[in-house]
Amino acid sequence: MPMFNQILVELGLKHDREGRPRTLYSLRHTYICFRLMEGADIYMLAKNCRTSVEMIEKYYAAHLKDVLDASAINVRKKKPTEEGSGGNPPWRA
Repeated sequence: MPMFNQILVELGLKHDREGRPRTLYSLRHTYICFRLMEGADIYMLAKNCRTSVEMIEKYYAAHLKDVLDASAINVRKKKPTEEGSGGNPPWRA
């Protein structure tokens, strides 16, 4: 049994609340939903997940319409910088 399935079975999480088996693909839905709730840029999210904005809106955002803050979606956030690094991100300091 692959490691992921074994972990799900041991934790009693192999099936969702509707009785459908969880797979690695299940994590895609979780990832997209969490990123949307964090206010991720939907266009970058679609590109990253190799899907379309329309698919995300139809199959993911529709489930989250009551928890999404529309004003936070697609707002570009400033990248964190370290003091004294000349404005470069920490990994380039």
